[in-house]
Amino acid sequence: MNTPVISTATLHFKVAVAAPLNRLFDYLPPASTHADDRESGSISSISDAKDWIGCRVEVPFGKQMRMGIVVDFIDPDAQKDDRPKSQEKPHALKPIKRRLDQEPVFNAQMLDFAKWLSQYYLYPIGEALSIMLPAALRKGASLMPAPETYLKKRFTDLNELESSLKQAKKQLGLCARLAQADIPLAKAKKEFSSGIINALIDKSLIEVVEKDYQISRNWPQRLAFAEKFAANMEQSIAISAINAATSFHAYLLEGVTGSGKTEVYLQIIEPVLKAGKQVLILVPEIGLTPQTVVRFEKRFGPVVGVIHSALNDKERLRVWQQVKDGELGILIGTRSSIFTPLYKPGMIIVDEEHDESFKQQDSLRYHARDLAVYRAKQLDIPLVMGSATPSLESLHNALSGKYHHLQLTQRAASASMPTQLLLDIKGQALEFGIAPGLLDKMRVQLEQGNQVLVFVHRRGYAPAILCHQCGYVEECQDCENPFTLHKISNNIQCHRCGEYKAIPKSCPSCGHHELATFGLGTEQIEQGLQATFSSYSCVRIDSDSTRGKNKLNTLLNEINAGKHQILIGTQILSKGHHFPNVTLAIILNVDASLFSADFRAPEKLGQLITQLSGRAGRANKPGEVWLQTHQPQHPLLQDLIQNGFADYARSLLLERKAANLPPYEHQVLIRAESQDIDQILGFLNYAYGVLQQFAKLSLFGPFPCVIEKKQGRYRFMLIAQSASRQYLHAAVSKALPVIENNKVSNNLRWHIDVAPLDFS
Repeated sequence: MNTPVISTATLHFKVAVAAPLNRLFDYLPPASTHADDRESGSISSISDAKDWIGCRVEVPFGKQMRMGIVVDFIDPDAQKDDRPKSQEKPHALKPIKRRLDQEPVFNAQMLDFAKWLSQYYLYPIGEALSIMLPAALRKGASLMPAPETYLKKRFTDLNELESSLKQAKKQLGLCARLAQADIPLAKAKKEFSSGIINALIDKSLIEVVEKDYQISRNWPQRLAFAEKFAANMEQSIAISAINAATSFHAYLLEGVTGSGKTEVYLQIIEPVLKAGKQVLILVPEIGLTPQTVVRFEKRFGPVVGVIHSALNDKERLRVWQQVKDGELGILIGTRSSIFTPLYKPGMIIVDEEHDESFKQQDSLRYHARDLAVYRAKQLDIPLVMGSATPSLESLHNALSGKYHHLQLTQRAASASMPTQLLLDIKGQALEFGIAPGLLDKMRVQLEQGNQVLVFVHRRGYAPAILCHQCGYVEECQDCENPFTLHKISNNIQCHRCGEYKAIPKSCPSCGHHELATFGLGTEQIEQGLQATFSSYSCVRIDSDSTRGKNKLNTLLNEINAGKHQILIGTQILSKGHHFPNVTLAIILNVDASLFSADFRAPEKLGQLITQLSGRAGRANKPGEVWLQTHQPQHPLLQDLIQNGFADYARSLLLERKAANLPPYEHQVLIRAESQDIDQILGFLNYAYGVLQQFAKLSLFGPFPCVIEKKQGRYRFMLIAQSASRQYLHAAVSKALPVIENNKVSNNLRWHIDVAPLDFS
């Protein structure tokens, strides 16, 4: 059959350009399309044109040159072409400058994924595709892996070197390795110092060479299965159920802390890897990645790749390429890993699926868990979501039968659940925020050789600094937010915009020199506990102390090695870490979440307390968790402590249903920011009027965000809600062009957040 001929004079490419316009742009083929022009490529048939789909191209865009992605093509001369017609006049079209890739960066499935992503999150298709790419590819890096640098021997006989290098045993050792095979330079530098390598180069015994990268899909041969643990009854049921799936099924694995969810993951992955298929594992935080990688490599061997924000652009691109080309069997990564194309997909796992870190809070406000559901269905592979404290959205889907619900109600091995207790601190004289009775309990546990965990919401020394004479509070003027005192860095900081300055020596209002602090932060608690328990080592785990590459992993290793006995920290401590020697956990300022304006606050509180409780008593030592509160009779606390999170969450679902709140109804949020409040209200009231035309929408607002002012801008929001997700999306999609055409929309910052989690 003859290949249909296509006319390059009439062919138009549909290109997605990263711009805040939700449309594709039409371009002609490059002016040069000779067969030997590798940059432009030859286009003489439909088949040639199809080869461009999914490739990066450089195009003129206004007065600039921009990178775009070819999404489709049309041939106006083809009578039977049912593709979308050009929106531009032919004489107005400009040619593509050049094609950047010889093969697509996006296959057909990933392009379909991007189109769905754009439609669901009401986000421009060009910007969505750009975000899906590794940063290095957005900046123009080559899709093909760069040549690799190796060390190669120049000597012929190793035995002849033994006498000349007898005083340099490490140099001789490197030569012995090179006598067997060339070694990648990066790998050699991990085992041998630069001095050893340079000395051998100077002696002309070895040399540095570059080799074109050769794609190798032999990772199944590198599998090394370690002995697996014996699963208990509940684990066995979960493993059998998941392993029986041969197509798309969504599973919610609800297991109490320490119940062995990771062991379930390991055992369900094994048959997938044996079949030569890849597994994508999403984790919420960078801090969880190293310990997860170590455990998976111990079980399966060197077939694991990692993607997270601590890697540089080159490192992220390399892993992305290896997974795309089928060189790795397992990819473990944070939320953006969901955009990595899999060569031979077999399973997706979302660990700690409840964690808000899976929700992107700027630009494309996607939720990686929800994207994982779509991708698994698209690829027709099983999806497993695990958590001790599942989100109410996932729990609702499981209870309604949309997901398969698997439960692990017992801790693995001989570990028992920790005892949770409430401590009424009304009228007590607290020392750096801790009740005297709990300090005594800490002393007992420390003397027994155990570790103690203390949690507080706030980092820094104190969340406010004020004048004891006149009551003046030092505030960030741009955010109208009190500065937080940081004694270690000797400054005060605004935790909203990041502004910092020197600690004032006197009150700017009355000149008085007696300045006091209000409230507690991790630094103050660490200082107080270290002075009280001077024989023991305190370690602080917050975003200040863990700043820097591998810093968190280093501190976690020191904790598990017994170098620190008292652990003080913020939410980072609750993120699924394994502390086998922690027998006492103390949670300070529990009341802060009991009276929040956020309807999700009770859910977040229950998850936080349960996750923190899960850090105690994980080995064969019993654990205790104490919650300090002024409200010990509060029904939320009583329900959680008396009945556990599973019952607590189901009670919250009943409340949500009665109140017509998610997950029973669906929300889209419009948030606007400006220095002019009247401008914001004018815009949001206009949007309200447009959306009001849709009868089945409920509208709330405009009203201030939880954080009303940030970086000099006031912030307000409008919420559209409906019981039908489809109706809500259709309504907002129709309203959006009208809202965008409002002149005021160009004079302020505004965005849409589909299925919002954060109202701040």
